[in-house]
Amino acid sequence: MALIPSQILRVAILLSYFSILCNYKAIDMPAHQTYGGSWKFLTFIDLVIQAVFFGVCVLTDLSSLLTKGSASMEQERQLRKLIGLRDWMMAVLAFPVGAFVVTMFWTLYVYDRDLVYPRLLDNFIPQWLNHGMHTTVLPFIIIEMRTTHHRYPSRTCGLFAVCMFAVGYVVWMCWVHSMTGVWVYPLLEHIGPTARILFFICLTALISVYYVLGEILNNYIWDSSKSSLESDKTKTD
Repeated sequence: MALIPSQILRVAILLSYFSILCNYKAIDMPAHQTYGGSWKFLTFIDLVIQAVFFGVCVLTDLSSLLTKGSASMEQERQLRKLIGLRDWMMAVLAFPVGAFVVTMFWTLYVYDRDLVYPRLLDNFIPQWLNHGMHTTVLPFIIIEMRTTHHRYPSRTCGLFAVCMFAVGYVVWMCWVHSMTGVWVYPLLEHIGPTARILFFICLTALISVYYVLGEILNNYIWDSSKSSLESDKTKTD
């Protein structure tokens, strides 16, 4: 039995995301006042995705609790829809986008932080908030994956949805650049047009790889758990 019920964990994680988002939006940074505001940054988009995802998880838990013992077919149908939405968000958005943000940010940060997180930002964003945006996202989503079995869509449909998200964000970045003349990330200022295209293609491919890794990890966790339960049952018998 888990030390902390998964329902309590989800509420705690959801509240932590609300705190991170509120503190981030309260920061008076020049970038927040320019075209696109916070929405031009993938980190902020990911925080919103994670908050909405865990909100859906909490809503699913509440609905499951309220429908327990109920014979209403309509309530059961609505619960199945919520579970389907939760699982789809986990597969297509929460895990691949979260893993992408965490790994890409810290890889570029270690290589040359000014390419992704200029030192000027230290005057606006405290360290705890930086880690809340760029570090804890991955542990939180892995905790959720470990506590709940999520059903993935077919790989073709899932990869298509992930690629559409990636392409959509690339188009959004290009649009912001066309309106302001400035790239969202300093890294893009240092490479030529051909290199940018190759960079965008590689990023789309990478986020697709994270989708497949999420599916493999989810199946591994729950196949292992199932095997362990069956082994314990056999020993008991």
